[in-house]
Amino acid sequence: MTEFQKTIDSVTGYKANRQKYADEVLANPELFLELILLCFQALNKNHSKACWVLELVCYEKLEWLQEHLDFFSSNIKNLTDESALRSISKVCWLLTISHFKKKEISLTENQLLQITESCFDWLIKDTKVASKCCAIRALHLLGKHFDWIHPELKIILEKDYANHSAAYQAVGREILKKIK
Repeated sequence: MTEFQKTIDSVTGYKANRQKYADEVLANPELFLELILLCFQALNKNHSKACWVLELVCYEKLEWLQEHLDFFSSNIKNLTDESALRSISKVCWLLTISHFKKKEISLTENQLLQITESCFDWLIKDTKVASKCCAIRALHLLGKHFDWIHPELKIILEKDYANHSAAYQAVGREILKKIK
């Protein structure tokens, strides 16, 4: 176990604590690659904690992910831990915002498809609502590129609307208004 992995072991769910470790990565960019690799080591007990830190780092330095997008997008489908998925779904949403709205991150066609596939998987599987909401928002943006997404998303949202929480329904209503 590397020194950085020992550090990640100390991460807790408290926002201030997660931010402390994100700040450490932001101050030491050489740790970013190790952080990303740790996020996708599903057998490592701390991989979800690494995802929490990655999410906060990406809010500040999403561009650091650019050179790792092939690895990131090809591995997101392998994550199953709900805590990790919540953070990774937010990163996917940030990536789609950056690609389609801000034009800061450039995603390849394959990366867009891999993110799309993962978002649809989170939406149709028994994933927690926070991940589903980020997936819905990301798919809305992805649907501006892939014309088949909005009709599929609309079907899923209308079918599942009544069976979900108020948060899911609020996001569903918002996105349905935008795609109708």
